[in-house]
Formats: sequence, C-alpha cells, structure tokens
Amino acid sequence: MARPASRRTVLSAAIAAAAGAGTLSSSAAAPAAAAPESAGHGRPLPPVDNHFWTSYTDWRSGAAAGTRAVAAPRPGLVIGAAAGRRAYTDPHTGKTATWEYATWTSPVHVSRVPATEIIASWNAHTPAGTWLQVDLRGRYSDGTATPWFVMGRWAAGDGDIRRTSLDDQTDGRATIWTDTFSIDDAASGLRLSSYQLRLTLHRKPGTSLTPTVWRLGAMASDIPDRFTVPASAPGLTRELVVPRYSQNTHVGQYPEYDNGGEAWCSPTSSQMIIEYWGRKPSAADLAWVNPAFADPQVCHAARFTFDYQYHGCGNWPFNAAYAASYPDMSAVVTRLSSLTDLETLIRAGIPAMTSQSFLKEELTGAGYGTSGHLMTVIGFTAKGDVIANDPASPGNAAVRRVYKRAEWERIWLRTKRYNASGAVVSGTGGVCYLYWPARPTAAQSLALAGFGIR
Repeated sequence: MARPASRRTVLSAAIAAAAGAGTLSSSAAAPAAAAPESAGHGRPLPPVDNHFWTSYTDWRSGAAAGTRAVAAPRPGLVIGAAAGRRAYTDPHTGKTATWEYATWTSPVHVSRVPATEIIASWNAHTPAGTWLQVDLRGRYSDGTATPWFVMGRWAAGDGDIRRTSLDDQTDGRATIWTDTFSIDDAASGLRLSSYQLRLTLHRKPGTSLTPTVWRLGAMASDIPDRFTVPASAPGLTRELVVPRYSQNTHVGQYPEYDNGGEAWCSPTSSQMIIEYWGRKPSAADLAWVNPAFADPQVCHAARFTFDYQYHGCGNWPFNAAYAASYPDMSAVVTRLSSLTDLETLIRAGIPAMTSQSFLKEELTGAGYGTSGHLMTVIGFTAKGDVIANDPASPGNAAVRRVYKRAEWERIWLRTKRYNASGAVVSGTGGVCYLYWPARPTAAQSLALAGFGIR
C-alpha cells in the first residue's frame, strides 16, 4: 500500500512561505473554450482536460533557448547548443555541480476545463550525465498569474541527481502538493484557466550528452466534491493476461526506498503493466539487486520511481516517467470518470492503474484498509465486477482479485471520505496511470483519443 499521509492529499495542512512572483503573456487570460458534449463514446465529457505536446510540430511551436526539435519516427526535443550554465546543489546529497542547460517553453494552453488541480507528465530518455526539470505557470480565472512552480526534477537513474518533487511552493492561492498543483480554496470559485509548461534540460558541461523528451503535458481537472458516485452499468466481459507481483514479497527489502515492499504498491503495479507490454529490466540493470530476492524487477522499479523529497515511490508522474523510460513506451497520469471508461481501455487491450483509499469494510474481500493504494485493473467479469491485480496480496499467487463494481467505483472516484476516526479526508477523484506502446494499434489510439490522449 502507498505511504499514508501523502502531502498531495492532505490539503488542509499548513501552507509554507510563498514562492516568487511571475508573469504570463496576456494571451493566457483568454476564457476557457466551451466543453464538447461528448467524449466520442456517446457520454458527456468529464471535467478533465488532457493536453500533451508530442509531435515535431509541437516541439517547434514553443519558445526554445538552446533546445531543438528532432524529426524522427518518435519526434523529440533535445539540447542543441546549451543556453548557459548553472550550479545546482542537490538537497538530498548536499553536492553542488555545474550543468549546461537549455530550455523549451510551451505555448499557452487554454484548458477546456478551468481547473482546481493540474498534474504534469513527461516521457523522456535521460542518459547518465543528464537530467531535466519541469515547471508550470498559469493564469487564474480572475486574470492574475502564478509564478513558475517546479513540478519535478527527474532523471531515470540516480547517479547524477536525486529525483525529487518540491513541496512548500505556494503563491497564497495555490500550492504544489508533491506532484499536484492545487487551488487552495476551490469553494471560492477561483480556477486556473490556462497554463504553460517549461522544460529545462541539463547535461555535464563540455559533453554532447542530451536528454530526449518525447512527451510533455498535463491533466487539468475540476472534480466536484463528492462522497459517492452514481454506479455505471456493466458493458464488457474481458480479462487481460497481466503478470502478477505482490509488494509483500519484498517486505523489509531495501528499506531506504520507503521502508521496503510494504509501501511499494505503485512501482509494483507499474512493473506489472510494463511487463504486460513486453518490456523488462536487463540482467545488467538488475545486477545491484540481492540475488536471493525474488522478482528483482520490483525492487528495481521501487528504486527508480523513488522521490527523495516525498520519501516514497508513489509520485504519480515519476511512475509514468519510469514506465516511459523503457523502449518505445508512452505513459501519462490522468483522471477517468467511470468504470465505463476503464471498459473502453480494457476492450482495446490497455490495462490501467487506479489510485484509491478506503476502510477495510468498504471493499469486500480486500482484507485491509488504506489511506492510498494503487492497483491494476485487468478486466471485468460477466457481472461487471472488477478484476484487479492487487499488489497488497500475501504472494504472487493471490494477486488476482475480483472486487464488487459499485464498491470499487465509489472508492476510486470519490474526492471525500471518512477515515477510521470519522474525520473527513480526501480521495483521488479517479486518478489513474495509463501506459501503452509508442506505436499503438488503431483501436488503442481510438480509445485513448476519446479521453484527449494522443
């Protein structure tokens, strides 16, 4: 199960000192576009806007300072001629090093959904000697601008920097909670109408090394507060064959990564889906793992999703970035609106990882309660119940579970719940990870496009 008391979900926690002010071009103040009436599936669109820059045209559309677009079968962004040098002191090692850098700033994206929350995602290759930073700034619905907020400092490895989120960023109106931009007082009516993302690519000075970024974007949403949701009608019977791994196989292993396997639900789920798509760490990749440990690839996933500021493996964009570090893989963090949406993906052969929290009695057959947990949805029974690979199982053989449809839908989609003490705490509102091949089938492309993901 995930770490309890995630800062991104404890939105009533004290807000720390404000970040510096910033400006945004006046075009960002444009009103949000009218929402289309359906998602291409005959259903109303949920209050979610997915927008990603992925094409050669996309990479040429932003403001570049030292970066260049690469026209390739998978177009990307790389360092051309570095724009300058900067010193970076890693807060987790105390080491200071000088890096060459180049930047790319996206065009302003006017969200279809004026948002209370935004979660960025990126897919990139960062060879040793390189890393990247993703920043976000936006314009509020009252016309004022945010500063630039750091959404993540990331590298696939951990030899150059420690990948990290950066809490305690706020302008007094919105706050960064680990991996999520969140309006402090959604009831005030304030929303983020538009935003830009900025990439800063780093490399060791005097080298020709470069990160390559294939995807950058965000999910903007305005999910209404709710303790429950309407049940969806079953519409699919299908089960995908997905590898099964238990996080509890790894209890006590590598406690430096969030106390070992007992908290590794997110990387364990990620690894299941990565292997479903035929990718896996090499023997050389796994050479650092104790050979006595079963399923060493789960240990590998935990190490390389670990967020050194969050002190856990449950940073949502870091898991997506880890998945996309495998050859020809794409990954995003998004929100879905119902199990009908998951049926659309399963029908196309795309499993999904969902984030939920619940009391023991709220999910029949789970046998535990959790303040935050990732599972993998792999199919649906003839009755419409959810078939899930639940990593919080005693061993691999017990990972496949069947959970009641209405219970699952409620604990996944709600934004408010009561904890064991009777206090009102937050839920994830339908957050999920989606991983798929960079060259999907036509059916997979169509399914993803229905949610604004391309």
